[in-house]
Amino acid sequence: MDDTQIRAAIAAERTELAALLDGLSAEQWDAPSLCGGWRVREVAAHMSLGFRYALPKVALELLKAGGRLHRMTDRTARKDAASATTAQLATWLRDNAHHPWTPPVGGFTSALGHDVIHGLDISVALDLGRRVPEDRVRILLGTVEPKTLKFFGADLDGVQLRADDLDWTYGTGTPLTGPAQDLLLVAYGRKLPPGRLRGEVRDRFAAV
Repeated sequence: MDDTQIRAAIAAERTELAALLDGLSAEQWDAPSLCGGWRVREVAAHMSLGFRYALPKVALELLKAGGRLHRMTDRTARKDAASATTAQLATWLRDNAHHPWTPPVGGFTSALGHDVIHGLDISVALDLGRRVPEDRVRILLGTVEPKTLKFFGADLDGVQLRADDLDWTYGTGTPLTGPAQDLLLVAYGRKLPPGRLRGEVRDRFAAV
């Protein structure tokens, strides 16, 4: 896909996720996500940070966090989730469906990955049964490589990811089988609820 098509996919993903957020109960908003230490509301707040924080504000928050990116994103997600209503969290995503924000590296493909993965952090944790459209999943599967695994802390040594809903594998070793979007989460360092993956090494990638 070219950038125009990927941006259309980003806009669609954000719009769909905003609608999903609109339908959550109070209990679901406060439920844990797959993103370690964050509830659904912290994930939702983080997803819109790039739209709401101008570069100087990001730099200031990074300075406050001692230059540690993960610490900065954690602090801002918790702060914004505490001060915003759930309606605001959904609206920030919907109103910025076409926002041109991208992460520091990776361009629009990385922006799509940011939205899809964090959306799955919510929908898989809540067992909502949402399936990300295949074209979006395929774009992101094409980005899985050693540096992706390293950045997100995914240890796939001796493991082959093997999708059971489309023709895709990654790596060599003992097969770990499941839906492509679940394997994408594994590649992004997530632990999944038990029962979603199959294979001898499945417990290694299951949330406790």
